[in-house]
Amino acid sequence: MKYGFSKTVDLSFEETIEKVTGELKKEGFGVLTTIDVKETMKIKLDVDFPKYKILGACNPALAHKALQADDQLGLLLPCNIIVYEKNNKVNVSIFDPNVIVKITEDENMKEMALSVTEKLGRVLNAI
Repeated sequence: MKYGFSKTVDLSFEETIEKVTGELKKEGFGVLTTIDVKETMKIKLDVDFPKYKILGACNPALAHKALQADDQLGLLLPCNIIVYEKNNKVNVSIFDPNVIVKITEDENMKEMALSVTEKLGRVLNAI
């Protein structure tokens, strides 16, 4: 199952994080969590890992609507976006909200998933 959309960018890692965060804000999302996987791997396992951050993005209005429809949907929130280095290139991957429809098997989520997909697609295209 394909579960995201990806793009390689011509920005530094730090510039990419800033750009993603700014573009998310334009679409009504905030970054609730940031997980620095590289740092965590070093601290917890004492292993070197490439630059890799997980951004937990949330659009409060859409999250509220989703949670009203299904209070268990919080298990699938927030929308994760990863920024990572691989082969000396910076990559951005965004979770595909349509996966939620497949997981929940709730056809009523289609419209909301489409809306979130369009917003996140614009974020990815703008980077």
